[in-house]
Amino acid sequence: MSTATEISVAELAEVALTLEEYELAVEKLDRQPNRVELGIIGALWSEHCGYKTSKPLLKRLPTTGERVLQGPGENAGAVDIGNGLAAVFKIESHNHPSAIEPYQGAATGVGGILRDIFTMGARPVALLDSLRFGPYDEPKQRHLFDGVVAGIGGYGNCIGVPTVGGEVYFDESYRYNCLVNAMCVGIIEHGKLTRAVAAGPGNAVMLVGADTGRDGIHGATFASVELSETSAERRPAVQVGNPFLEKCLMEACLALAGDPRVVAMQDLGAAGLTSSTAELAHRGGCGIDIDVDHVSRRESGMNAYEVMLSESQERMLLVVPPEHVGMIKEWFDRWDLHSDVIGMITDSRHLVVRDSSAVVCDLPLDMLVDEVPLRHPESLRPSGLSALLREDPLAQSMPWTPGEALLKLLASPNIGSRRPVFRRYDHQVGDDTVIPPGGDAALVRVRGTTGAIALSTDGNARFAALDPRVGAAIAVCEAARNVVATGATPLAVTNCLNFGNPEKPQVFWQLQEAIEGIAEACRALDTPVVSGNVSLYNDSNGISIDPTAVIGVVGHIEDVEKRTTAGFAADGDKIALVGPLTAELGGSEYQRLAHDTNSGPRPELDLDLERRVQSFVLEAIAAGLLRSCHDLSDGGLATALAECCILGGWGASIAIEAVTGAVPINSEVAGILFGEGQSRFLISHAKEASISLQELAGRHQVPLTRLGATGGDHIQVDGAFEVALSDARAAYESALA
Repeated sequence: MSTATEISVAELAEVALTLEEYELAVEKLDRQPNRVELGIIGALWSEHCGYKTSKPLLKRLPTTGERVLQGPGENAGAVDIGNGLAAVFKIESHNHPSAIEPYQGAATGVGGILRDIFTMGARPVALLDSLRFGPYDEPKQRHLFDGVVAGIGGYGNCIGVPTVGGEVYFDESYRYNCLVNAMCVGIIEHGKLTRAVAAGPGNAVMLVGADTGRDGIHGATFASVELSETSAERRPAVQVGNPFLEKCLMEACLALAGDPRVVAMQDLGAAGLTSSTAELAHRGGCGIDIDVDHVSRRESGMNAYEVMLSESQERMLLVVPPEHVGMIKEWFDRWDLHSDVIGMITDSRHLVVRDSSAVVCDLPLDMLVDEVPLRHPESLRPSGLSALLREDPLAQSMPWTPGEALLKLLASPNIGSRRPVFRRYDHQVGDDTVIPPGGDAALVRVRGTTGAIALSTDGNARFAALDPRVGAAIAVCEAARNVVATGATPLAVTNCLNFGNPEKPQVFWQLQEAIEGIAEACRALDTPVVSGNVSLYNDSNGISIDPTAVIGVVGHIEDVEKRTTAGFAADGDKIALVGPLTAELGGSEYQRLAHDTNSGPRPELDLDLERRVQSFVLEAIAAGLLRSCHDLSDGGLATALAECCILGGWGASIAIEAVTGAVPINSEVAGILFGEGQSRFLISHAKEASISLQELAGRHQVPLTRLGATGGDHIQVDGAFEVALSDARAAYESALA
């Protein structure tokens, strides 16, 4: 091993350590780490595992609440949903692997998030995703998109967990760095919730599942550096998944949930055996001693370094008292799964790795986990942002008539039907999906109860590029509104923070601001953050993605029969807008399509109004006053109106005073029709409910604007446009054709 001053740049780059970090490790150990130890330090001190840039910032997030059973720090978060049951959920990224190998990158992202859930003892009941690519009309982006969708569907369909929701967005910002975020939700009885906390020196450590290969080596460090033109050479860092084996592993592990013979359970994800052994032992205040010679391998000639850093999929680590090892091994044998005893828990508070008789690693766990060297980059607001914000989108001319603009928005890959995506997912497997993909949020029945959980992912990097704090807060509010639109109360949040290289002052400023925005919105809506993931270094050749905070929200509805959907439900129902009638085009999809810019002030966000609007809608749905409910987001009021018509099969005719009286039609009208103002829902209701809704709106102090009624075969806004429902549907269905 080289000395601290002689170690080469290549040696450090391989493990994503700086020279200063290496010298710190030497100082803490009072010696030079050997090759195996260097690889382990690099993995656990990487951004992906150690959160060395984001950890101080994440402490600002609210993480506790009346319903929270498990917050951040475990494999996934858990919230109480009543009847002695909990929803367990988390979202994670697999961005870098998917950019190199889209099918396996996405597939193993699904496999990894599934293990995060069932290692807690919870049965996975739903998958969601959040995807970002470059312009849809470019062949390379279509290749990435098709591969990622196929990978998600291939893994989820085979393992038998429905993919029920998500989002996909195309923008220049992601041309060189696609984003693939996967979310999973499971259900478990409170008493069976399993933690990854080792205990009992002398207890056996068992490695269960797939044999270990060379796939995924340096995966954690690969995700902690920028992509470049040479990244394809790191294709071996992309794992290869086997959903059929994971199905066996999942069922075998779920049968052991709450079993006193299993002290702890931990999946093998980033950094493989390295992170799973270290984190498991450290959480329990123990040590761990393993022998890689006892690890079953599918490739010959693997050394200790490769075994410890392999990210081969479908593997779990169990801590079992010695007297129960035989019974546990017999249980896994029934599922044709390896279950090798590879070591034991100790009281040393060290990670000791042996290769047969030789000790190849002896590192203190406190150093590896607690003493990760934190980075405090310079924070700098991007120059030029103020000038962008001063631009007035409403001063730009309208290139199309309002009717033409509506059809272009409906045909946009960022707004139109996602049917070509979700038809490749089995979203009904398990037969518990009540509201399938295509609306605001998915709704999944909770067996044995009258209730259901509502699930949504959301994010808007265009708003965040203009104002990362408010843009991230808007992402929280939009995801929550999606859940509220079904009649479910939002309970908690999981987040995936996708940003560029935090060593750039402008990117670190974006990260700081976004976390503050999430914290403010979550406090206002009483939705604590119980799990999540940070994905930094989403850069290629020095170009950073726009700040992209993806938010997953889980909600609960007590009576699934009281649910609402987005489509208009009957002829002659009244249509109303809940929330303010505004004209805001900054950051909108209309602005992107019409002017190919992202400028001007982002939409205003009043968190107190947002809370009141959501409370009004929830109470109205619970009282049976609404026939349909749809969140206003991309494309604004006119697009939401068209979507309600398309999804329900009814036309609509509305009048907006500010639009009807605008002669000639101007950009202010475009702002009203297509602007993406916040805290708004489009609802329909029976005529008899009008007075009750007006009184309810008064109690909640929220604006309620009567617009018109459903019916006919056209979508009409008086004074602006009249579009045939068939033409709107054709445009909507063509978006991803």
